[in-house]
Amino acid sequence: MSRSVRLVPAVAAVLLLLAATACDDTAAADSTGAPGVDDPYFPEAGNGGYDVSHYGLTLAYTPEGNRLSGTAVVTARAGRDLSAFDLDLAGLTVEEVTVGGVRADFHRDGRELTVRPAGTLSGGETFEVRVRYSGSPRTITDPDGSKEGWLRTADGALALGEPIGSMTWFPGNHHPSDKAAYDIAVTVPKGLTAVSNGELTSERATDDGRTTFVWHTGEPMASYVATVAIGRYTVTRSTATRTAGPEICPGAVSPARTGLPVYVAVDPSQVAASRAVLARLPEVMEWAECNFGPYPFSSAGAIVERPGDAAYALETQNRPVHPGAPDLPTFVHEIAHQWFGDSVTPENWRDMWLNEGFATYAEWLWAEDDGGPSAQERFTELYDHGEDEFEDLWDFAPAKPTSAAEISDDPVYQRGAMVIHRVRSTVGDDAFYDLVQGWAAAHRHGNASTADFTSYVERRAPDHDFTRIWADWLYGEGRPPRP
Repeated sequence: MSRSVRLVPAVAAVLLLLAATACDDTAAADSTGAPGVDDPYFPEAGNGGYDVSHYGLTLAYTPEGNRLSGTAVVTARAGRDLSAFDLDLAGLTVEEVTVGGVRADFHRDGRELTVRPAGTLSGGETFEVRVRYSGSPRTITDPDGSKEGWLRTADGALALGEPIGSMTWFPGNHHPSDKAAYDIAVTVPKGLTAVSNGELTSERATDDGRTTFVWHTGEPMASYVATVAIGRYTVTRSTATRTAGPEICPGAVSPARTGLPVYVAVDPSQVAASRAVLARLPEVMEWAECNFGPYPFSSAGAIVERPGDAAYALETQNRPVHPGAPDLPTFVHEIAHQWFGDSVTPENWRDMWLNEGFATYAEWLWAEDDGGPSAQERFTELYDHGEDEFEDLWDFAPAKPTSAAEISDDPVYQRGAMVIHRVRSTVGDDAFYDLVQGWAAAHRHGNASTADFTSYVERRAPDHDFTRIWADWLYGEGRPPRP
């Protein structure tokens, strides 16, 4: 119940005018970026009001004691006038923040680092925020119980970021909708190697007997596929050459490539067990380009850790991480993610099936082309007996996980692949491969939503009706009617 006071009309008018003026002044003086982008499953992830173009990270790590110190230089463009903005950072101690070289006020509230520059940033202005920080980085437990963030290993550490773990080792706009270029320099004790995304631009000894590794990622990258792996590795450098032309690869849309740098880092205990699968990387890359179009990045590779260092493989950009020697289907799956997930990145975490459905379907296509069961046979087996293998297969629709804990569950992967197959069986093989390559090209290095995908398919195949596919397979509850 509100309390009202009767005012003399003239006085009331003056007071209302003053109040309106005060509100306008407050809004102008306190234009803050939102502490989140309202993701349906992780509403506090990311931040509003600006867009990051580049991260420059200078890190030093000592495994003994799990001590990390860092300076993050974040280059961004203000989307509107900003008197304050937020960065995501979990744990760690912030020692200093500057904006444009001028010290800025800041405060912490959980995972939010709120920065208040000395002056308001103008909409459209490019600015640089520098954060100096240190501490013991954390491991995060996801809603589904898995571990991410900064994972300590027997001889170092491994940073995995899906969906929000990257905030444990650097401040940023940690949502897949804001992609950026990266330069990451990591200094580690002598004898250890620091592996990250992109290309290794330098490796140099420091005056105190440590080693600094500098990595550059020029193509846009979502923070959840950024990584740092620190430890003792057997490193192999090579190049992968694409030789297949149109006569071998009818879907090829780019000329033969020469000299794609390949950097593979393997824990010494996994070298022998990994050798056969890793040797097939050029073959898998060439097969993937035939099916999905030109490889979207300027280098490739893999990181193989000990079993138990992580509980899952992850499509970290340029070089996926594997916990132990990879099997071939998983290897194919993670390479396919370089197109679907890393280059074409989901708009938000409800669109996760676009990552996992395509990557799982890549496994089906590989098996089909490698003398195994056809994708149709795999689809039929799943439809008829899928609950024997995946008991939650029909629990929810791939585009509608019931909570954050389900975004990596079987319906997202397996039913997601079934959606892709329903599209293929509707339009036919030739149109399907044109459609897939066109999708990867249209959103290369960008973001896309489920609505973007369905409208794209409908535009590219206007003679077909996809209404039941979307209603029954993409969004429908329970097992759809037999197609």
